[in-house]
Amino acid sequence: MDIAIRSGHVVPVDGEPIEGGTVLVLGGRIAAVGPDAEVTVPEGVPTVDAAGKWVLPGFVEAHGHIGVHEEAEGWAGQDTNEMTDPNGARMRALDAINPADTGFADALAGGVTSAVIKPGSGNPIGGQTVAVKCWGRTVDDMLVRQPVSVKSALGENPKRVYGEKKQLPSTRQGVAAVIRDAFTRAQDYQAKREYAATEGKPFERDPSLEVLVKVLAGELPWCQHTHRADDIATALRLADEFGYRVIINHATEAHLMADEIARREIPVISGPLFTTRSKVELRERTLANPGILARAGVKVAITTDHPVVPINFLVHQVTLSVKEGLDRGEAIRTITANPAEIMGLDDRVGSLKPGLDGDVVIWSGDPLDVMSRALRVFVEGREVYTYDEEKRVGQVLDPYFRETV
Repeated sequence: MDIAIRSGHVVPVDGEPIEGGTVLVLGGRIAAVGPDAEVTVPEGVPTVDAAGKWVLPGFVEAHGHIGVHEEAEGWAGQDTNEMTDPNGARMRALDAINPADTGFADALAGGVTSAVIKPGSGNPIGGQTVAVKCWGRTVDDMLVRQPVSVKSALGENPKRVYGEKKQLPSTRQGVAAVIRDAFTRAQDYQAKREYAATEGKPFERDPSLEVLVKVLAGELPWCQHTHRADDIATALRLADEFGYRVIINHATEAHLMADEIARREIPVISGPLFTTRSKVELRERTLANPGILARAGVKVAITTDHPVVPINFLVHQVTLSVKEGLDRGEAIRTITANPAEIMGLDDRVGSLKPGLDGDVVIWSGDPLDVMSRALRVFVEGREVYTYDEEKRVGQVLDPYFRETV
């Protein structure tokens, strides 16, 4: 789709703001970004006047369960955790996403155009994560990348789930043992697979171990659910032992280990931040966490963990993090460029620059002002969400293009 958004206050993220700027999208990709006078709009390209408005890239939710943990559906829409096997590496969030989940409409209303959807934290190894756009008819239409990472969990959740079943793992040492056993088997599996290939012999494949071999090879990062500082230390210990790339997710007590995390150059996905301290692991929850980590030199993304916090409140978490010390200049990066870079999506999304997808949002004002709202949302140049300021209602484009009957 082609569109030219002109005369707005353009915030490219990876560049200085442009007052009176144009974002040109051709064929669904950004073709040019710059001052109005320097961007030539081809004849016939529809033009949107954004004068007096802010223009930003679509936000990126780095960790959520939109589409797999459907809202208002109860048991029927709950496909977040396959809690029957501690090693679910072969599971794919992709196979459980319902594009009709109302959470996707909420995402667009909050300026979120891309989301990394992950299995839940009920298993030590939960499964493969996937990145999608927040609008489309099928998940295949929405796909940005699959798989993006592998989800794993330490701490209370897996020990509770399997402890109630009276099986391994029922303690923190058991959770770590399940992960360590799985990677040890993956190492052995890789050696046997290579030997079979050398000898030209048949080899029986194991879908879970195939995925873990990719983690060991550095092809897929390891998204580690962890809250407490001691669990973060276990995450680092396991990563050192097996040499995989770890991304710390949630990281409630990461501010207590900020220097160590920064020294290892490990990225953090912080949040959700609008929750009560509902369990022991959350005693140290603080909105100051992202700022402390960023000042220590950690690359930080902020997450809602939707539906724990509604995804349309993503930017509000950032606003309150700024209030608690997060640098104002870094704030928007925590939901744009940083999550895109952390999850390996920065060749597609996260900023306004030529070559990236035309995911653009026109805001009524500064998104960090809680009174601002997303007025028009474009995904790959197609307008998929519009807010009617007179009627005070948002409208999502029907991805099925159904006729009125």
